[in-house]
Amino acid sequence: MWNLARNSRIMKCLSIAPHSSFPPIFNPSNLRNPSRFPHSPLSKLSPFSPSLSLSLSPSLVLPSYLTTNSTANKSTRLSAQGFFLPSSSLAIRSFCSKGSGRMGDRVIQNPDSISYLGQREAAEIDELLMGPLGFSVDQLMELAGLSVATSIAEVYKAGEYNRVLAICGPGNNGGDGLVAARHLHHFGYKPVVCYPKRTPKPLYSGLVTQIESLSIPFLSVEDLPSDLSKDFDILVDAMFGFSFHGTPRPPFDDLIQRLVSLRHYDQASQKSPVIVSVDIPSGWHVEEGDMGGEGIKPDMLVSLTAPKLCAKKFCGPHHFLGGRFVPPSIVDKYNLCLPPYPGTAMCVRIGKPPKVDISALRENYISPELLEERVEADPIHQFHKWFDDAVAAGLREPNAMALSTVGKQGKPSSRMVLLKGIDKDGFVWYTNYESRKGCELSDNSNASLLFYWEGLNRQVRVEGSVQKVSDEESEQYFHSRPRGSQLGAIVSKQSTVVPGRHVLHQQYKELEEKFSDGSMIPKPKHWGGYRLQPELFEFWQGQQSRLHDRLLYSPREVDGQRVWYIERLAP
Repeated sequence: MWNLARNSRIMKCLSIAPHSSFPPIFNPSNLRNPSRFPHSPLSKLSPFSPSLSLSLSPSLVLPSYLTTNSTANKSTRLSAQGFFLPSSSLAIRSFCSKGSGRMGDRVIQNPDSISYLGQREAAEIDELLMGPLGFSVDQLMELAGLSVATSIAEVYKAGEYNRVLAICGPGNNGGDGLVAARHLHHFGYKPVVCYPKRTPKPLYSGLVTQIESLSIPFLSVEDLPSDLSKDFDILVDAMFGFSFHGTPRPPFDDLIQRLVSLRHYDQASQKSPVIVSVDIPSGWHVEEGDMGGEGIKPDMLVSLTAPKLCAKKFCGPHHFLGGRFVPPSIVDKYNLCLPPYPGTAMCVRIGKPPKVDISALRENYISPELLEERVEADPIHQFHKWFDDAVAAGLREPNAMALSTVGKQGKPSSRMVLLKGIDKDGFVWYTNYESRKGCELSDNSNASLLFYWEGLNRQVRVEGSVQKVSDEESEQYFHSRPRGSQLGAIVSKQSTVVPGRHVLHQQYKELEEKFSDGSMIPKPKHWGGYRLQPELFEFWQGQQSRLHDRLLYSPREVDGQRVWYIERLAP
């Protein structure tokens, strides 16, 4: 079987002799959730970390020139920028430094609890980043543009918001827009760039060349359609940053007014593209905001490094912060209070997410076709291929599965468990035999498993009968677990009522002290493994317009032998 070994630095596959003559099958028994073992080295390693050496999307890998401190173009940057990746977490905690620069535990409920920068402070932080802290303007611009692109991808999916117009000004804010357009192209969007006042410097010329190499169109102001709402789904406002003063000059005054006029489409209930402003909505005062009340009203604001004071006046539904590179010295010097970034993510939402119409939530899946002639004849082999794809894609806990059981009263129940082994005999997981699922399996051995790999638009459903694995197999796996998990299996009388969490902690502490000498922890008699022997498989691949692929494997007798018959089901 295949066995996946993980440590704090790398993930690698170790080849172990297969059982009998059956082809090697991946064994997920060593896939563990690091969050369950906070004192393990694995707790500091996210499944999304590039140190796991998984095949991640190329567009999310930093270019090599971001890993060096270029000395070129060391002019002071006008708007500090940041790099961040999509975040699935909506929780925001405070990052308040009173001299320590460390993260606090308080949850920020109110965006007013976050630090907001004035123009002078923002400029000073830029000078520090560009000076003693060693950043170059091209590094910060690259990180900023990627942050804008990834925050857009977090909210506005390419399947529904595909056509993007990036309106770029002559300064660093415009450079951020150029970089964002390039990354959006790699993310699957179709960007177009309007760059009316090109800056004649090597940095900006290089950005233009990079975009042209991808065949991303450039449009002049004159070539822009009169009605932007008909040709674009997203408008990126990258004209002016926090250093801008005075009244916008042509052609930017007209471009700003065209974005302002899109509000009338909203009022007339007509479709209007969303507006994404980079750091500062163009034309706003960096501290006072939209002073006349007639400026751009963006749907998304991507604040960089720290929100500027004008962001307090932002009323749109999506406010993100990027700039995870801010070092403790700046946090301490300016007494910054910023939300930390969950996990390995480098973006975080400020404030609560907008209320959504649940009935309108949908994905238009884009996937390769799942064709009968291209799948494996044996569903175990096909599952193995898809599972390997999920691991290679860096999906979180690819071995998580929904287990559904039915008790003697005919009432179904479901819960998530972790697959710990798969071979020709079936799918193995471990649990408490006296839990609800254990009792229901004792009454009715029929069950189903469901794997869902959201990142690949795939599901696998497996039905079959369940039996306990051998005591030797359970014993072997139990002692392969972290000692904390072994103790937890003894402490937890799963599915029974407990008076409080403190009771569990107390019992755990007592057991921890009892076995502090490192002696072997005995496996509880009520704990062990189950194996579901498959009698039916369904492989599901999401497709556009809900015309999903569904291939059903069911056993048939042919010439006295059991073979798997493949049928296509209507979506």
